[in-house]
Amino acid sequence: MHVLARISFKPEAAEAAKSLLARLARESRKEPGCVSYAVYQEADTPHVFRTVEEWRDAAAAATHMQSPHIAEAFAAAGPLLAAPPEILAHTSVA
Repeated sequence: MHVLARISFKPEAAEAAKSLLARLARESRKEPGCVSYAVYQEADTPHVFRTVEEWRDAAAAATHMQSPHIAEAFAAAGPLLAAPPEILAHTSVA
């Protein structure tokens, strides 16, 4: 199961967002169902980030969304966000 997210922060919050997302990635990679978890910053719009996550299965992805570090990240990110995150689950076709 792959999960791709697009997270738009307020432009002035880009540096804080980078730190917050790096911490989130480190904690997420420790989860037993995490295959990989990467964070990317858009080159032309540095306040927009993307996560590219691979989870063992849908259950592992669901468990991740209920983890304490996700709740902490959402709470910390809330006032910094320019829009709600777009989080979409994908399955491989090829």
